[in-house]
Amino acid sequence: MNTPTFPGSLARADWPKREGLAALTAALGIENVRFVGGAVRDTLLGAEVHDVDCATPLLPDTVMDRCKQAGIRVVPTGIDHGTVTAVFDDGPVEITTLRHDVSTDGRRATVAFASEWREDAARRDFTINALYAHPETLEISDYFGGLDDLAARRVRFIGDPHERIAEDHLRILRYYRFQARFGAELDHEAEEACAELADTLKGLSRERVSDELLRLLALPDPGQTVERMYNRAVLRVILPETGLRHVELLRDLIERESAQGFAADPLRRLAALLPPSPDVAEIVSARLRLSKAQRALLVATAERLGRDTDDIHALAYTEGNAVAINRLLLLGSDAQPLRDWEAPVFPLKGGAIVERGVEAGPQVARILKAVERRWVAEDFPDATRVAEILEEEISSG
Repeated sequence: MNTPTFPGSLARADWPKREGLAALTAALGIENVRFVGGAVRDTLLGAEVHDVDCATPLLPDTVMDRCKQAGIRVVPTGIDHGTVTAVFDDGPVEITTLRHDVSTDGRRATVAFASEWREDAARRDFTINALYAHPETLEISDYFGGLDDLAARRVRFIGDPHERIAEDHLRILRYYRFQARFGAELDHEAEEACAELADTLKGLSRERVSDELLRLLALPDPGQTVERMYNRAVLRVILPETGLRHVELLRDLIERESAQGFAADPLRRLAALLPPSPDVAEIVSARLRLSKAQRALLVATAERLGRDTDDIHALAYTEGNAVAINRLLLLGSDAQPLRDWEAPVFPLKGGAIVERGVEAGPQVARILKAVERRWVAEDFPDATRVAEILEEEISSG
């Protein structure tokens, strides 16, 4: 059988040579450490690696003891689930004890520690995430055909997709996210299982759904994947407000972002998938448990129809750069002039109005707002012109 070739190589990558990983391997024993998951997968694809995860047959307490004996700072970040984090100057490393599932209910799993690499691999979601690399030889152990799937850019569940989704319903959204990031060749068995079991997403915590959805929308081009989710009635389970026109708007938005040089923004893209209604944005924000800042941005972006977008600098000054850029891109306008624009500071304070003989109180606030409105309308003139505007407002008052 031919070994697939990839654009990247573990032997040429820098991260396996990190001093911290060498110290960790020495502390735990070279046969007790394997690099696993995203770092291996992304390296083979020639993508940038941010986090390094390791697997080990050693129990968490043993891992911590050996690290401490070697002078390695270690934190029990998820020790109940077998995970600890070793802290190094060249980056943290998560070490997780091999596990197998004892019971699952679609939302959480009860696990027991295992001793075999294959047993640990069997509980992972996709074949491309179950690749283990030896820390010295960098030889890859592939138990379920992950290398062939990676070469074909195919996202395939390990084992029966229905069973894997039944273990954790979030794997439906993870499948689509990984498909949008890595996929080229569709796995039809996986597609069918996700569609058939889509309603199980209703049983998940809102935070888990929100996190996966926003991570999907943050990818460079999730448009085609989201359209498939819509066509297979998966999207309606988590975003029942979304119609075909919204899916089409998302595709258009992604093209505009690329053409105008704006980075992907998941909340802007979420706004594209919703009717332009602040009330709807409030409902969706509550359902997805968005943060206060995320909710405010989504609601302000939704309030885009019937608003004046001719003077984009006035719009950005009034609503903020992010909201203005979002609205312009969603409406099909040019947002590029706002990319590096910084709103000027209004050069007038209430005290200056009081000094002109106006009694402190509501009248000062009225004049201040009137001057600011004219200052914005005149494209932010200098302090000399602001003083003239102030005189005119006081005189007319």
